[in-house]
Parts: sequence; C-alpha cells; structure tokens
Amino acid sequence: MIPFSPPHISQKVLNEIADALKSGWITTGPKTKQFEKELTTYAGSQATLCLNSATAGLEIMLRWFGVGEGDEVIVPAYTYSATANVVEHCGAKVVFADVNLDDFNISLNCIEKLITSRTKVIMPVDFAGFPCDYDSIKAVVNKPDIKSRFKAETEVQKLLGRILVLSDAAHSMGASIMGKKTGSLTDVSVFSFHAVKNLTTAEGGAIALNLPEPFDNEEVYKNLCIKTLHGQNKDALAKMQKGNWKYDIVEPGYKCNMTDITAAIGLVELARYESEILPKRKHIFELYDAAFKNKVWAELPVYFNDQKQCSYHLYPLRIKGITEETRDKIIQSIFDQDVAVNVHFIPVPMMSYYKNKGYNINNYPVTYFNFSREISLPVYEDLDDSLVKTVIEAVVHAVEKELLALTL
Repeated sequence: MIPFSPPHISQKVLNEIADALKSGWITTGPKTKQFEKELTTYAGSQATLCLNSATAGLEIMLRWFGVGEGDEVIVPAYTYSATANVVEHCGAKVVFADVNLDDFNISLNCIEKLITSRTKVIMPVDFAGFPCDYDSIKAVVNKPDIKSRFKAETEVQKLLGRILVLSDAAHSMGASIMGKKTGSLTDVSVFSFHAVKNLTTAEGGAIALNLPEPFDNEEVYKNLCIKTLHGQNKDALAKMQKGNWKYDIVEPGYKCNMTDITAAIGLVELARYESEILPKRKHIFELYDAAFKNKVWAELPVYFNDQKQCSYHLYPLRIKGITEETRDKIIQSIFDQDVAVNVHFIPVPMMSYYKNKGYNINNYPVTYFNFSREISLPVYEDLDDSLVKTVIEAVVHAVEKELLALTL
C-alpha cells in the first residue's frame, strides 16, 4: 500500500531527539527558543512563538485580540474545521466566505460583502500552500469606510484600529509572494508542524508576528509566552537561574507550549527545508503535471504564478464533469489498487455541528463545486519516481473506468 503522507524520520532527527533527552530539557527549553529564532529568520517575521499546535496559535491570537461574544470572524468555507472551531471556542460567530474557483483560496469579493461593524478578524487560509492575495485583503481592511465601521472594544483593538488579518498558514511554510515568505505577509501567520505537514515536529505550531507600528512585536511575544503558560510570568528556563524560583500568575492563562523534544525535530527539518524537502515535493508536483496535463478530464492545481510560489503541500487534482458520488467511486477504485489518496477538505458547513447551527453548503457554491471533484494525491519525501508512476497509473485507471461507466 502506498500511504498518503507518512513522516520522514532520519538518523539526524533521532540524534537530535536523543540530545534533547540527555540534556535534561524535555519540555520548553533552549531548543524551543533556538527553533523560534531560526523560524523568525527563515520566515522574515518580527518574532515567533512555538506552541503545541497551530490550532492553539489561532485561538490564542483571537483571545489576545479580544474576540468574544457578539463578534464575527470571517473564514473560508473551504478549510479544515480547526479554522472555524477556534472562533466557536471564543464565543464569537463564524462567518463563512466562499472561495475562488482556481486556487481554492478565500474570495476577496465575498470578504467585502460579509464585513459588518461586528467583524473583528479575517482568517484567510493558504490552501494547499498557495498564499492568499494578502495585499488585496489588507487594502480592504484599510479602506476608510471599512475602518470607520470597525468597533474597537479592547486596548489592543484600539491600537490596531482595524480588522486583524490572521493568516491560517498551516499549509504554507516556505511559500512566498514576490520573494517574501509566508510569516511576513500580514499581521499574524500561524504555521502547523503536524505529522502530515511539510515540516513536522510530530505535533506543533508557531505564531509568526508581523504586527505594524505602534506594536512592539517582541513585547507581544513576551505577553503571549505568559498567556500560553498558565499566565505564569517566568518560564522554566528563567526559574532555573540561581535564586530565581519565585514566580507569579498574572492572568488565568492556557497550557500550549512546545517541548524541546518536538523542537529538536523541527530544528533538523528546518535546516534542510529549502535544500531537500521543498525540491523533492516540487519534483513530485512536476511529475503529476506532466502525467495529467494532456488528460481532457484533469484540472491541474494552481501552485505558482508570476508573483506567488506555493509550498507544494497538497496536489489537489480535480476531475472535470463529475459529481461527488462519482468522485467517491474513483477514490475507492484508487484505494483498491493499494494507493492512498485523500480529499481536502470536506467543507466545514457540511459538518454536522455547523449544519445544526444553520449553515448551508448551498450558500457556498464554488466551495462545493471544488470539493465534489477534488482528489489529493500523495506528496511526501520518500515517494520515489517509481511510486509516483504507480500513483499516476492508479488514478488514470480509476478515473477512466468510472468515466466510461457514466457513458454506458
């Protein structure tokens, strides 16, 4: 069976984990701090905080900004449930926006129509690692008429004076627009280092801060360190200094810090991200493109243009002229050939919890149209050319068998 996205665990990773274990620092310590600094340099952000998940990062930033009951947060309907769930956790209202037909990313036209005086945050998602149009989104939130409708209710909101653009960059580590990497493209970006991501720490995430003046991103970082460790004003590193054991709880914070064991994995993976990981994933994309570009039924994904470069996270192949039911039959046929594929994503308005709250997928026609025809193909480091060929053959056989069945 060819799996969908297994992790690549090298001897270097094992050595770095062993080093963390032997050092005595197995929770947040020097490796986590080093990882944060190297991520900041790589992404070009102002400061970076590593946490135990991207989900935690998104929720913490909503809470830092003061999002709560009565507020609205705009998110794309085409995303993983975490993007919407964190809004629910804060007691705010999820406002879904439809997406673009070509790149699956949030529709700028929909954003403008959905903004109200209660809108506090827009959370674009870099689907499959292709960056959203952040310049246009920032232009919208900075329009005088939209800024004038923004109701600032906390000191942080007053300081920003507009809607916060909080990027769900779970897929887009290493992607760029005009040479600027994700993490430096908007107010705040949140990365994921989950097991299936390009760069993994097994579980983990990071907040990349790039807030405009008059914010001091380093001060925001320090505040978030407290907020994400029970509201404790000293972390373990600080408390280990001679005579520095006494600490205070300055707020009822949360527990979502990254450990040095997971940071150890991240340090190894980041060191080879540009030289090994991204080139391999790009190579697989190019093999898929070459195989499917002349198939009349294949709609290839958009993953670069003259300004943008993706992170090669997902290869979302779409099949023209089929229904969701036929797509599912194609997937089953591919699995029957011992090849694992996936679908990204079942749109959030289709999930029971959100349907029961009154959301209807019919209100997001482009989202559903893309979902109903999408099949994500395997992309991972140990997928060699012969295995890619096997995947291609399985997809072609399955699609053409089902399309033939439709004509009979």
